[in-house]
Amino acid sequence: MSELVFERVSVRYGTRRGGLTAVDGVSLTVPSGHVVGLVGESGSGKSTLARSAVGLAPVSAGRVLLDGTDVRRLAGRRPLQMVFQDPYSSLDPRMSVGASIAEAMPRGGRRFARTRSGERKAEVARLLELVNLDPDRAGMLPGRLSGGQRQRVALARALAGRPDVVIADEITSALDVSVQGAVLNLVRDVRRRLGLSMLFISHDLAVVRYVSDIVAVMYLGRIVEAGPTEQVLSDPRHPYTRELLSAAPSWHTPLFEGAEEPGGVDAEPSDPHRPPPGCRYHPRCALGPLVRADRDVCRTADPSPDAERRPHRAACHFAGGPSAPDAEDHKRPGAGRSSPSNTRQPAPPGADDPAPPTADPAPPKGAPA
Repeated sequence: MSELVFERVSVRYGTRRGGLTAVDGVSLTVPSGHVVGLVGESGSGKSTLARSAVGLAPVSAGRVLLDGTDVRRLAGRRPLQMVFQDPYSSLDPRMSVGASIAEAMPRGGRRFARTRSGERKAEVARLLELVNLDPDRAGMLPGRLSGGQRQRVALARALAGRPDVVIADEITSALDVSVQGAVLNLVRDVRRRLGLSMLFISHDLAVVRYVSDIVAVMYLGRIVEAGPTEQVLSDPRHPYTRELLSAAPSWHTPLFEGAEEPGGVDAEPSDPHRPPPGCRYHPRCALGPLVRADRDVCRTADPSPDAERRPHRAACHFAGGPSAPDAEDHKRPGAGRSSPSNTRQPAPPGADDPAPPTADPAPPKGAPA
């Protein structure tokens, strides 16, 4: 097990005048042996942050650390592996399944050459069985497999590198709902058996709740809220988190009884090339200066989440909490606190591996899906 730390990481593309800062000073920790779910709308910087850890996006400021060592200084074995959203694009269509998996195995000089025909073949078979695929499929091309099977191969390929941390980027979004549940159960089982740390990126809050121990919410290149999954999703403190939860599909009602339109302000997302000063969410915020004229601080001061070192933190000047200003505003109906009937109940005793929320034929009323 290893700990992955993003230490004030920034990723910028282009020039100073016409560039884009896709990730801006993000600090996030993936504790050893835990799963951190990263959520946010498209364009928030989730995938860019993930790619910065594996060297696919340039880190313009800050560091990505694995057990205290900058990942750019790691040589030889690749302790970080990434599984991408589209399994077909991440696999060479001209290479067999077995060859793709074997290619990701650590190189060992002469020993690697001596064992490539024997031990490597056995290792490929073991990895395919680990992801619940028949080893006989090692000779097939990716085009002959279904989407769910290709994603299992992509996971096996990532595990072939013997990683300490796996980054999964929207790995179920391209799959049918009926297949998503099987892949999520596989991810949970493999992580538990191998003791991996994982950064799990998804836009589906129900998926994040099912697989993650910790959840972080990202908006316009920054983390706006982070904490234990059940705390964040049942008692969100940032207005953007509440908007995401209210916008999650449900049977007939919003997640929060009595809630009005998500966010309460009819505004388009800010231009990521020219983010607003202060709190980046204030042009859309139902608690900010567009609604409350006395809250001009949101326009000028950045409520950095790094200022708080509590398990559940939110980058909001008026975040809910007993010590926050105007905390009573967050206790009114629709302002962010959910009633017990609106939260997903824990699994009954003995249900070690309940069906994932995305596979439920009839989820509880109001639960995110």
